[in-house]
Amino acid sequence: MHALLLTLLVIVSLALIVVVLLQSGKSAGLSGAISGGAEQLFGKQKARGIDLVLHRVTIVLAVLFFILAIAVTKL
Repeated sequence: MHALLLTLLVIVSLALIVVVLLQSGKSAGLSGAISGGAEQLFGKQKARGIDLVLHRVTIVLAVLFFILAIAVTKL
């Protein structure tokens, strides 16, 4: 059981890394804030398409990661 949970934890960890790296940046950094990019921060823009899917998958994988990490430590 411990080996199965540990294997699942590694798979979820790798998937979480890949999904986070696939997401596009939300801000242009300090240069974007100075040049007016900060206006987008307070705008009512919602994520669409692949960005929304990646965001939801990231949340699910993060929850799975924490559950599996706690389960591995308890066994």
